[in-house]
Amino acid sequence: MIAIGCDHGGYELKKEILKHLEGRGLEYKDFGTDSTASCDYPVFAKAVANAVVSGECETGILICGTGIGISITANKIKGIRCALCHDCFSAEATRLHNNANILAMGGRIVGAGLALKIVDTFLDTPFSNDERHIRRISQMED
Repeated sequence: MIAIGCDHGGYELKKEILKHLEGRGLEYKDFGTDSTASCDYPVFAKAVANAVVSGECETGILICGTGIGISITANKIKGIRCALCHDCFSAEATRLHNNANILAMGGRIVGAGLALKIVDTFLDTPFSNDERHIRRISQMED
């Protein structure tokens, strides 16, 4: 199960991602927002992050205008490793090396076509389980 949430700046991109997830047959839980009306991204970042930490969802996707504020907020939740990615290489590397559990993107930064490739890369890349990366993640969590 994938938790997904956005603010008004990410709403249009979220709609594209939801269609894409449905096309892939992936289950998701939409934590909002449901329009382009101005709203506060921390509400949605916390809802998605808490769903991932609790185990309700395995991973998450967050979108705001730039992806910056929503990723900062998510990373305040203990156990979350939210990575802001605007390219496929970063999405792959953060899964392989950091075992990131939430992907953040900027709806005003990345176009829908690239965003869907980033989502696929993030979701399809497993953690490497290399000892050095496990050690570094442990150091992040301390």
